[in-house]
Amino acid sequence: MGKVKLGLQLGYWGAQPPDNLIGTAQEAERLGFDAIFTAESWGSDAFTPLAWIGAHTSKIRLGTALVQLAARTPTATAMAALTLDHLSGGRVILGLGVSGPQVVEGWYGQPFSKPLARTREYVSIIRQVLSRKAPVTSEGPHYPLPYKGPGAWGLGKPLRVMTHPLRSQLPIWLGAEGPKNVALAAEIGDGWFPLYYSPYRPEVYSEHIKHARPGFEIAPLVFFNIGKDVETALLPVKAMLGFYIGGMGAKKRNFHKELMARMGFEAEAERIQQLFFDGKREEAVAAVPDQFADEISLVGPVERIRDRLQAWEQTPVTMLLSMSHDLTLLRSIAEIVLR
Repeated sequence: MGKVKLGLQLGYWGAQPPDNLIGTAQEAERLGFDAIFTAESWGSDAFTPLAWIGAHTSKIRLGTALVQLAARTPTATAMAALTLDHLSGGRVILGLGVSGPQVVEGWYGQPFSKPLARTREYVSIIRQVLSRKAPVTSEGPHYPLPYKGPGAWGLGKPLRVMTHPLRSQLPIWLGAEGPKNVALAAEIGDGWFPLYYSPYRPEVYSEHIKHARPGFEIAPLVFFNIGKDVETALLPVKAMLGFYIGGMGAKKRNFHKELMARMGFEAEAERIQQLFFDGKREEAVAAVPDQFADEISLVGPVERIRDRLQAWEQTPVTMLLSMSHDLTLLRSIAEIVLR
């Protein structure tokens, strides 16, 4: 607990690449941001922008937040991570996530079953590759190596990665929302990306991370917005929450909605989703409680943000992730948090 670091979450692209990608990354590095992260959904991938950013920066860490398990086999992910780690001089953080059933089954054409077991097996194989102690094998049902199932020629053999990894202990962070997923991240990961984290409700996660390994990092996404009026400053936060809780996921299984419920806002989460599915999106956004939006954010006048930052510094959180591309805001955030 104590002083927190800053990370910049650039996310994934929309219809077009963002403007001034390299300029934003370079300014974040100059300001003292510890890491910069990219994501993927069903558009731009996470690794390619990081390689481009890495070529134009020198010290900021380069993280995936998140690489989707279903997008690549574990050995392919390990190859991409170790390649980028060499090219960047050991700056990579490999952030992994299972995504959700709509994407995994709808976009990647794979089953979403047993996400915890898949994650454990996936990470185990990546660590085997990076350790380079022996040819990689796996007896697990999800990523068997060598493959011996239907269609196999029976010629597969265990292989040791040809390229020697720069770091055998390249950090692996996991994105996790559910209690069992968070506990798994603490057990096998070097870090964890919470989607929503409230410094005022430490009991939501404390039991699940109490056995985390030394040096375990926690990097929640925190929405920063500087403005005189707190209610107005919260509007973009509520818009984001209304979309994720209302529409990001199936009505029967929405992990974001379930997390909001576990954080003490079950009735409100149910109402947000119902309004969203009824086509009342503006009402869904308005139904997001100011208290919930405020707890997971740092908004309002600079003095208020400085004051509320102290609550974050009393938690196990090690890094706050900002998602802004606004260079003026990034400078203000750095001044508040790092100075």
